[in-house]
Amino acid sequence: MKTDIQIANECNMLPITEIAKKVGILDDELELYGKYKAKIGDDAFKRLENEKDGKLILVTAINPTPYGEGKTTVTVGLGQAMCKMGKNAVIAVREPSLGPVFGVKGGAAGGGYAQVVPMEDINLHFTGDIHAMTAANNLLSAVIDNHIFQGNALNIDPRRVVWTRAVDMNDRALRNVVVGLGSTVDGIPRQDSFKITVASEIMAILCLAENMDDLKDRLGKIIVAYTYDGKPVTASQLDVVGSLAVLLKDAIKPNLAQTLDNTPCLIHGGPFANIAHGCNSVRATKLALKLGDYCITEAGFGADLGAEKFIDIKCRQANLNISAVVIVATIRSLKYNGHVKKEDLQSENLTAVKEGLCNLEKHIENILECGVTPVVTLNRFHTDTDAEIALVKEFCENRGAEFALCEVFAKGAEGGIALAEKVLELCEKPNNFHQFYTLEGGLKDKIKAVATKVYGADDVKYDMAALKSIDIIESMGYGNLPVCIAKTQYSLSDNAGLLGRPKGFTISVKQVDISAGAGFVVVKTGNIMTMPGLPKVPAANNIDINNGEITGLF
Repeated sequence: MKTDIQIANECNMLPITEIAKKVGILDDELELYGKYKAKIGDDAFKRLENEKDGKLILVTAINPTPYGEGKTTVTVGLGQAMCKMGKNAVIAVREPSLGPVFGVKGGAAGGGYAQVVPMEDINLHFTGDIHAMTAANNLLSAVIDNHIFQGNALNIDPRRVVWTRAVDMNDRALRNVVVGLGSTVDGIPRQDSFKITVASEIMAILCLAENMDDLKDRLGKIIVAYTYDGKPVTASQLDVVGSLAVLLKDAIKPNLAQTLDNTPCLIHGGPFANIAHGCNSVRATKLALKLGDYCITEAGFGADLGAEKFIDIKCRQANLNISAVVIVATIRSLKYNGHVKKEDLQSENLTAVKEGLCNLEKHIENILECGVTPVVTLNRFHTDTDAEIALVKEFCENRGAEFALCEVFAKGAEGGIALAEKVLELCEKPNNFHQFYTLEGGLKDKIKAVATKVYGADDVKYDMAALKSIDIIESMGYGNLPVCIAKTQYSLSDNAGLLGRPKGFTISVKQVDISAGAGFVVVKTGNIMTMPGLPKVPAANNIDINNGEITGLF
C-alpha cells in the first residue's frame, strides 16, 4: 500500500495560477510562493465584497481516538467529490502545526487519495504564517520584559505578567521557565512559560480578524499584565501594535493550494480545538463563500470541542450560518469507545460497535440541538464489515440523522459521491441554526451551558483561583464574551479515560483567563496543558530526506 507522501508525490499538480482561475481569482490578486502555492491579496476581498455567499458546510467528528478518524481526509474528499459532480466547491481548512507533525500525528493535509498538495510544504513551513505568529507573540514578550527593565513606567507587576512566550513545537521542558537570569543587564528575573504557537492569542486573533484594521484593533486589546494595583495593561499601552501588525501583514492573507484532483483549497490558520477555538480563519472561510457556491470547512477534534467553538465563537463573531454538518466516525473508533483493545479492532464485533455508538449519539444530539440535521459518514476501512456498517446506518437514521458511507481515502473523489449527494440535499433544506447559548448572563452560566448541554455533565465545580478570575474578568466588563473551553479531546468529560458517553460526571474548572483581543474567555478544565510534549517515540524519529525526497510524513 502506498503512503500518503508517495501518493502526493505522484500528483500532477497544476500551476497555482490555473487553480486561481478556476475560482475567479485574478493574476494580480495572487502573491506567488513558488509554482504551487500562493497568497490571496486584499484586492480580491474588495472586488468580491458584494458577491452572493455560497453555502457553508461544516465537517466535525466524534471524540477522536489514538487511531485517527480522518476528518480532514473527509473534508478534502467531500470537496473533490462535489467538484467531480460539477459543483463550484471550495475547501477551507487549517494549517498544520510543526508540533504534531514531528510529535504523534505526522502529516495533516488529508490522506490517501484525498489530500491537499504540495503535501510536504503544507506540513512543514508552508508560507511562514505560523512562524510570523511566533515572532509576533515573542516580540510582545520581549517588549514587556524590556519595559519592566527600562524603568517600568506602566507600573507592571512582574508577578502578574500573563502574556507567555510561544514556539511551534511540542516541548514540555518549556512549560515552566525563569527568564532574566544572569547579570544586571540581562533583565528582571521572573517566572514565565511557553505555549505552542497555535494556542497563542495571536493565532486566535489572526483567525478571527476580518481585515487589517480589525487585526490591529484586536492586537491592541490584548491584556498582557496587571499593575501593582491590579489594573490591566494592554499591548496598545506598550506602543507595539504597529510592529505586531507588520510581522503579520502577510500571514493575514489566506493561502491557496489544491487537492490531488486540482480542487481549490484555502489553508489558513491552525488553532487546536482542545486548547484554542480550533477553526481556520474567518477571512479564508468568507473568501471561500464568495468564490464558491459551497464552502467545505472543518473544526478540530470532536463536535464537543471544534464544532461547539465554531458555532459559539466563530459563527457568532463572523455572522456565519451553517447549511449542513457532517459528523465523521469510523467502525474502529466506535469499537474503541466500546472498550475493544487495539489488537482486536480489525475483527467484526457488533456488540462493541453497539456499545460505542453512545458517543456518536451524543454528537448527533448536539448538532440537532443547534437546529441542523447532521449527516453521519463512516470513513470506511477495508476491515469494516457490511453488518457493522448496516448497524451504524440504522442507528443514525433512527436518531434523526442522515447517513452516508465515505471511501475517499481509497477512491478519492469517486468515494465521496454518496456523501456529497446527502450534503447537497441538506443544503437545500431550511434549518433553524443557532448557538448553544446566548451571551446574556455571567461566565458561569455559559460554562454550565456548554458543560451540561454539549458534554452531558451534571454540574461544574471551580477551583478558588478560577472563581477569583471570573470575578475579576466580569468586573472588567468582559462577562458578555463567549467562552472557549480547553478540555481533553478524547472524552466528552474532562477525564481522557472516560470513553463512550460518560454519565454522572462534573467538569472541573482550574483556570480562567481573558483573551480580550480574540474576544473570548479561556476556561481550562481537568489537566489540560497549552504546551504538548513529545511521545516516547516521536514521528520525528522516522522523518528523513534523501536525494531531495522526504519520507516519513505519512
